[in-house]
Amino acid sequence: MELFFPDSYEASRARFTRDVELIRTKWPDTTLTSRLLAADSSVSIDYAWAQPQKKENLIIISTALHGIEGYVGSVMLKIFMDEFAPKLNAENTGLLLIHSINPLGMKNRRRYNENNVDLNRNFVMNEKFDPETNQDYEPLIPLLNPPRPLGNMFASDLAFIGRLILSIVHLGILRIRQGMLSGQYRHPRGVQFGGQQTEESTSVVRGLFDKALTEYNQVIHLDMHTGYGPRYQMSFVNSTREQASAEELKRRFQYPLIVAATPSEFYTVTGDITEYLYQLRDEKFPEKKVFSTCLEFGTFGESLLAQIRSMRITILENRVHQYGAKTEALKKSVAKEYGELFYPSEQKWRDKAMQDCREAMSGVFKDFGLI
Repeated sequence: MELFFPDSYEASRARFTRDVELIRTKWPDTTLTSRLLAADSSVSIDYAWAQPQKKENLIIISTALHGIEGYVGSVMLKIFMDEFAPKLNAENTGLLLIHSINPLGMKNRRRYNENNVDLNRNFVMNEKFDPETNQDYEPLIPLLNPPRPLGNMFASDLAFIGRLILSIVHLGILRIRQGMLSGQYRHPRGVQFGGQQTEESTSVVRGLFDKALTEYNQVIHLDMHTGYGPRYQMSFVNSTREQASAEELKRRFQYPLIVAATPSEFYTVTGDITEYLYQLRDEKFPEKKVFSTCLEFGTFGESLLAQIRSMRITILENRVHQYGAKTEALKKSVAKEYGELFYPSEQKWRDKAMQDCREAMSGVFKDFGLI
C-alpha cells in the first residue's frame, strides 16, 4: 500500500481498514471494531485487536486524540503496520491499533471533539473534573477567549499583542504557557476545555486500556501527536509517572530528544492519556509493566515567537468556531494556518517526521526485546 499523507478522514480510515486485513495474515485472531460516534454516525472510532497465542506483550498505537493530528498519526500508524509489525513475534506479542480516537475532530480538522473538549485533558481518574484546576487560566480569559466574531485580522492581531503584553507583565511567560496549555474544566467554549464528564471517545479508550492490562503482562503504548517542540525533531514526551529518567531512556532507545511532561521540560497536563494508563496500572494492576509515551512531532518550532504564533492561531481558530468570521476569506486564512500547526505541508518536514518515527519505534521495540 502506498505511504501517503491522507487528505481526508475518509481516506485515512479506508487505508487503515484495508491494512488490518494484512495484519490478519500474521495474527489470524484479529478483530476490527468500528464504533459509530453517537454525535455523528458518519464517523467512527476504529480499532483492531491482533491477539497472539500467548498474551505476554501488547503494543498499542493510538492516533487522533487531537483530531487534526490524526493525519500525521495515520502515516505513523501505516509505518508501524508495514515495517514493524512483520518483525514482531506473533506467538507472544499482540497489537491494539486505534485509528482516530477523535474522528469528528479529525474530519473537521479541529483539535477538539464534537463538544469542544480537548480529549487529552479528559482522561481524569475517578472522573473528578475539578473546576478549580488551573487558576492561571482565569486571568487569561480576555486573551484566550475573545467573545466576538473575527472581523478584521489586523485589528485582531493588535488586540492580541496588547493583551499578551499585559498578561506577560502580570503573570510572566511560564505562567501564561502553563495557564493556557494544562487544561481547564470551567469554560466549555474556551480553548483547552477538558470537559465536565467523561466523553464518549475517552470512555471507549478507557475500556480498551482496562482490557489490555487485564490480559497482558506488559503494555507498550505510543500515542501520536503534532505541534509542540523543534520543527525537525520529534520528541518523546513521557508521563511524570515513568520511573526511568529522560537521560536513561535516551541511552536505551538511542534517541536524542526525550522529555518529561513537567513545566521545566514540557508543560504539565491534567487528564493526559499516558498519565491515565500509568494511574490505571498503579490502582488496579500493580504487577503489570507499562511504558506509555507521546511521540510529539514539532511544527512551528520552540522559540518564543513560534510559541506566540501557535497561541495566536489556536485562539483564532476557536474564536471562529465559536463566534464565526465576517468573511469567508478570514475563515479560510485561519483554517490554513491552523492546518500548518498540526499538519505541515512542507515535504522536508514530512520526510524528517517519518525518519524520526522509524528511529523512535526501532529504539523502543529493540529495547523491550520485541524486534
